Amino acid sequence: MNHVIDIDSNAVDFIKQQGGVVTVRFSPRYGCCGGLANLAVAEAHHPEDTQHYQHHIQDSVSIYIDPDLANQGLRIGVEGWWKLRHLYVDGAAVSTD
Repeated sequence: MNHVIDIDSNAVDFIKQQGGVVTVRFSPRYGCCGGLANLAVAEAHHPEDTQHYQHHIQDSVSIYIDPDLANQGLRIGVEGWWKLRHLYVDGAAVSTD
């Protein structure tokens, strides 16, 4: 089956514990001396405005994903311990052709 994004089994469990919804979006990061980099982030909640996202159900998880991040070979994982656990997105650089 072709998935819009790969989700690690531990991340699936974490997302389900947090309500079963994940948002994958770009987050701007600014450098100390100027410059901007948009990093892909995953957050275990609904987006504020769903109209800017594709919606998919995968691994019994509701995924809202920025269309530019869909089908890019990215993977969602979880890291940290106890209450400090959080999701991350890993993979190659995103193609914006």
